[in-house]
Amino acid sequence: MKKTLSVLQIGASLEGTRATLDKILSYEKEIIAAGSDILVLPEAILGGYPKGESFGTQLGFRLESGRKSYQNYFDQAVELSGPEISELCTLSKRTETTIVAGVIEKSGSTLYCTAIFIDPELGLTRKHRKLMPTGSERLIWGQGDGSTLPVVETQAGKAGAIICWENYMPLLRTAMYAKGIEIWCAPTVDARPVWQSTMQHIALEGRCFVVSACQYQPSPKALGMEIANWSDDDDLISGGSVILGPLGTRLAGPLIGSEGLISAEVDLDEITRARYDMDVIGHYARPDIFELRVNETPRQSVTLFVEDKEDDRD
Repeated sequence: MKKTLSVLQIGASLEGTRATLDKILSYEKEIIAAGSDILVLPEAILGGYPKGESFGTQLGFRLESGRKSYQNYFDQAVELSGPEISELCTLSKRTETTIVAGVIEKSGSTLYCTAIFIDPELGLTRKHRKLMPTGSERLIWGQGDGSTLPVVETQAGKAGAIICWENYMPLLRTAMYAKGIEIWCAPTVDARPVWQSTMQHIALEGRCFVVSACQYQPSPKALGMEIANWSDDDDLISGGSVILGPLGTRLAGPLIGSEGLISAEVDLDEITRARYDMDVIGHYARPDIFELRVNETPRQSVTLFVEDKEDDRD
């Protein structure tokens, strides 16, 4: 069964979420021409990834300037019921393409690094909140729970989204394999060369197609900004979006040093052939020795309730 997998490698605009959304929408004709069945967008493409921002924080104290920086960042985040997501849903319908997009989700006063799933007919169907923000990301993003670990039936196959360094969580990978993932979507901002090895490992381990979408941001000099401890001439995020087959073969990319759309036509039956000699949750598993339990219960910090009382009667 032939399907076309695509990645749109762009960077979040410094002008804000509206400008970034306009950039995404400008690729409509290219997406249609590619015949994309599924399109993966990078981590935090709506809302942005402010690489190099300290948010005025040092161990033990925070500066007022950092609170203002956070306010500005918070204002660019999106609500999943908001107009930006509606416009992505319209793009999905117009291009007849399933969209998996990395966004900064605003929920109350907390931000989450989230991947959303958009169906051409149904609109927004599911979401995955990043389980473990890395390093100083924990200053600005909350943690997802086990209730948002979907593998979604899409027109391109069974797709899931694992964001950036979540891909280094072996138990999470195993859980996704157990859910039958066929298209491993990896929105990221990790442009280091070793990321390519990570994606190839997952393709081989899971015997699935891997679609990694990374942002591209030019150098601080080109952006007209200064980043402490970063060369003015080096790309801030150099890209590296790539599509891999279930035996680790590169099918498209990596796209490095520019924005653009990459695509690959694939045969989903390759997954069955690849799992002939390795199925890590099937014939290559040892459940008599190893066992994984995944708690998918939604977690809430507060539960409000009224206790029922029986009427006092003689």
